[in-house]
Amino acid sequence: MDKRMVSKSSGLTLGLLLTAALALSAPALSWSTDLRQELVAQSMVEQVLRRGVLRVGMSTFVPWAMHDKNGELIGFEIDVASRLAKDMGVRVEFVPTKWSGIIPALLTGKFDIIIGGMGILPERNKKVNFTIPYDSSGMSIVAHKKIAAGFDSMEDFNNPDITIAARMGTTAAEASKKHLPQARLLLFDDESQAVQELLNGNAHAFISSRPTPAHLAARHPEKLFLPVEEPFTREPIGFALRKGDVDSLNFLNNWILIAEADGWLKERRDYWFGGTTWEGSLK
Repeated sequence: MDKRMVSKSSGLTLGLLLTAALALSAPALSWSTDLRQELVAQSMVEQVLRRGVLRVGMSTFVPWAMHDKNGELIGFEIDVASRLAKDMGVRVEFVPTKWSGIIPALLTGKFDIIIGGMGILPERNKKVNFTIPYDSSGMSIVAHKKIAAGFDSMEDFNNPDITIAARMGTTAAEASKKHLPQARLLLFDDESQAVQELLNGNAHAFISSRPTPAHLAARHPEKLFLPVEEPFTREPIGFALRKGDVDSLNFLNNWILIAEADGWLKERRDYWFGGTTWEGSLK
């Protein structure tokens, strides 16, 4: 066969193959573009911008989120969520939710995001995505002066005769189980119930995120004291949002970086956790 005919035949075959490949790839490229556009449109940030409202899931923890004398929500997390909504150009709507059910409520769409002092834990991370940390916390313990007299270490509370109060579904409850496995653990839906149990002398101690135990000891010096001054755990705190939303995660991570870089987050942390001047505005 003539070499020129072979070359022409080979070129024709290659051309047909390239044409077929392009024809097959065109729908794939179009589908990929459509999918990306759909994912962007479904992102939490895009939905919030269209709606004009950022719905924030939270629960009351002093001084993260609490009610003032007028019944209005105040606290570190309230400031953070309000600033985030302002920077997005939308209104903020707080959705108070029991802590034990706050992740399921996020997953079913009752709100857009959790901003509530939530510790970044592997078990939680299986269900939700977390941003980079915007704060850190740690578990502290406050005890009853009479029934826990002389206690000055965590080991003193690790006894079957000791009762520890904590809030259900919190890292405080998990920390109590881990560090005081021998103690009897009383769990409550509401933090105020756990504190009341301690004040009534029905629990030897109450475990919660700092600085709550220190504030309780300062508020009730006749009944409570800090057997251990420093937190006995440390954990990063992040926003939680539904999985699969990389655009919103990127936006929130960068917002945290900016709020940290301009000093605003530090200023708010210093105000809410570094002092108690805000206590006068509480109920």
